[in-house]
Amino acid sequence: MRDRVEEFVRSRVMPYEPVLDAGGVHAAAALRELQDLARQEGLWALPHAAELGGQGLPFARYARLAEAEGASDHGPAALGSASLLDATMLRRHGGDRIRALYPGRLTAGELRACYAMTEPDTPGTDPAGTVTRAEEQPDGSWRVTGRKWFVSGAAGADLVTVLVRTDGEPGDREGLSLVVVPTGSPGFHVVRELPVFGAAGQWEIGFDGVVVPGDHLLGQRGQALAIAGERLQVGRTLRCLRWLGQAQRAFDLMCRRAGSRTGSRGPLAGHQLVQRHVFEALLALRTTRPLVHEAAAVIGAGGDAHVEVGLAKVAAARMLQQVADAAIQVHGAAGLGPDTPLPALFRTGRAARILDGPDELHITSVARRVLRTYGT
Repeated sequence: MRDRVEEFVRSRVMPYEPVLDAGGVHAAAALRELQDLARQEGLWALPHAAELGGQGLPFARYARLAEAEGASDHGPAALGSASLLDATMLRRHGGDRIRALYPGRLTAGELRACYAMTEPDTPGTDPAGTVTRAEEQPDGSWRVTGRKWFVSGAAGADLVTVLVRTDGEPGDREGLSLVVVPTGSPGFHVVRELPVFGAAGQWEIGFDGVVVPGDHLLGQRGQALAIAGERLQVGRTLRCLRWLGQAQRAFDLMCRRAGSRTGSRGPLAGHQLVQRHVFEALLALRTTRPLVHEAAAVIGAGGDAHVEVGLAKVAAARMLQQVADAAIQVHGAAGLGPDTPLPALFRTGRAARILDGPDELHITSVARRVLRTYGT
């Protein structure tokens, strides 16, 4: 199965990357074509629950495939795995109406969802500062007001799950809830795109008195952080797995370049400094992969993976940046231009050290948890 996924991403998805990266109607048509091919080849929605129309692979088993899917940024969407976090969260924590309306259609690729947590003046690492508010109305509905930013895929989403304050004041860790907002609702709007090192995909969105049905609250009122924590553990591990796939791609490109490029002193592969780049990159890959799969195994077994995920996230982000940087160095000027995916891979690696929690957050969190076990 891994070989089949790897081949699909390599031969089907990667050739379409320039079109998919450009966005617009042509990108949407290309993605639909790839999704149809994935269905035909029996590779669609591998990790989704069978009751939602997926293939029901256990998370620990899917982890091996997630590396192969993630070698391209567009692999998860083409293979129907990009919606896993949203479909799982809505299925687990939504009421009857939420479960009837959304998870199955997300799995089928009929809807797209996004998740909004961070605010312009509130760091995502401190959700207690959330200002966006949902006020309960006399008829039981919610009126949502506020802004969120760095929301992946918001411009094309059909619904957004939003961290809101339903009680208390900014600074209180209590009183935070999650509401599901259909993006077609009056008062919802996309404020602007937020390019990351020039790349598209992140957005700022606004809620100007958006009215949401009362049954679109996820879980219990005031219990958002428990649901968000569950989602973040799985989401960060998935990202780490995909970063492994992207780092392997950069490593392969570097080694091929070293073997094929010849200068006045012979092939690059014969230069000791190039050999050092290869060694250090391979060492980073080989030492990071077990950490990431350990996190996936703990999550798959239903355990508390805070330490494992924190270690994996910091290691994988650093590793992707390191391997992509080495590959660019071996390519020389060609590694800076548009003819290889290396600039995009490096950009992902650098952004990864901030998005999904900066390195400093995970370092501090892991260290505190470990020290508590020693009574410190």
